[in-house]
Amino acid sequence: MMENMDYTMKFEAPKEENLSVDQIIETVYAALVEKGYNPINQLIGYFLSGDPTYITSHNNARSLIKKYERDEILEEILKKYLEGK
Repeated sequence: MMENMDYTMKFEAPKEENLSVDQIIETVYAALVEKGYNPINQLIGYFLSGDPTYITSHNNARSLIKKYERDEILEEILKKYLEGK
């Protein structure tokens, strides 16, 4: 039973680390592979439709990918691709 409720309790939510777009893409890719999905097809479906259900919730992948706008993620992918040429 609760004893003394005459004081204010401070609640702090656990802090999430700020992941880069690269880290999020790698995490989401790995989660999709682990669940047996074709990660390229699933990511393309997400980028084209904006529907987050293309991304598995396994390992928090769906929440992670929604931290950035789709255009920001695509911009980072394109930069990495063009830098690699």
